[in-house]
Amino acid sequence: MERKRAEFQPEADPPPESGTTVPDCPRKGRGAVGNPEGRFDPESRHREHDGWDPEEEEPGLQTIVYADAARSILSHNDSPDVPLSRSLNPYRGCEHGCIYCFARPSHSYLGLSPGLDFESRIFAKHAAAELLRQELAKPSYRPEVIALGSNTDPYQPVERKLRITRGVLEVLLQARHPVTLITKSTLVLRDLDLLQELAQQNLVRVCLSITTLDGKLARNLEPRAATPMKRLATLQKLNQAGIPVTVLSAPMIPGLNDSELEAILEAAAERGADRAGYVLLRLPHELGALFENWLDTHMPERKNRVLKLVKETRAGHLYESRWGTRMKGRGVYADLLRQRFETATRRLKLNRTENSMDCNRFRAPRDPRQFELF
Repeated sequence: MERKRAEFQPEADPPPESGTTVPDCPRKGRGAVGNPEGRFDPESRHREHDGWDPEEEEPGLQTIVYADAARSILSHNDSPDVPLSRSLNPYRGCEHGCIYCFARPSHSYLGLSPGLDFESRIFAKHAAAELLRQELAKPSYRPEVIALGSNTDPYQPVERKLRITRGVLEVLLQARHPVTLITKSTLVLRDLDLLQELAQQNLVRVCLSITTLDGKLARNLEPRAATPMKRLATLQKLNQAGIPVTVLSAPMIPGLNDSELEAILEAAAERGADRAGYVLLRLPHELGALFENWLDTHMPERKNRVLKLVKETRAGHLYESRWGTRMKGRGVYADLLRQRFETATRRLKLNRTENSMDCNRFRAPRDPRQFELF
């Protein structure tokens, strides 16, 4: 089957083929150790040192942003594992560089690597707000909660300049449309004014992802994301502003951060989170090899145990994509993790409120060009 490349406009030079220009090595501020070819590439390329030039540390890897000429903006989901059926992602790729990110393999569809390319070659959907406005204005449109950032973070560093996520929120506010925000960034506080207006109408919930409370581990797992303490402070400020907040202790990585589950939930509950969720580590497609390389570099002494436990939850494999088990896993370890989560949430009085928002306030957004007639 012929695969189609995503359309992009010349905001920057065209992206290179995956694996051709970025050598495999750990880099400061980057999550992936290497830049392997995507699963659709017909060739495999490896860079070898010939011994003639002295070994030097590789220079920092610059982030390049491309304009994504998307023609539609809403994605639809029919998986029973995901509670929301509609999602919107302003960006493809994510500069946070989280090594565990299940979205990494999606860069293969662009002819790029799920490794370093994913976190340094970002595609921005500049027309996201207008595309959303057009979608919501269709006579056939029926409102359901939209998950903003279910694939890649809507508040990654480039958002500070491009403000695409803020434009999307402005459209949602005008349309009185419910939205769930998923992020691990303090930049969400920039849009506190919009979030407060949405919250007053029961139209928003922010889900803040906290993977670990260990700052050193976080630097290696999520090199360009906010520190754990800053995320907790952000959670508290959102709560104080009247915005409902869910803590996502995700992903839980067996043998690495799973012992922190209760501590993460406690810290979030103390700062005002009223709901919580968790997801077991997912390693689809190329992500399994990327994660193994990361363990070799940063946690070699734990590698065998971590991978052994992961396979115990995935029927002997690094990943199992079957609906009903892909988010939580199965087996003794997965059952124990679920029981721990349920016990902790009961003790901390989390998940006692309904996670429902008001879809009845919706009104089709107006085209701003209409005001030019008056």
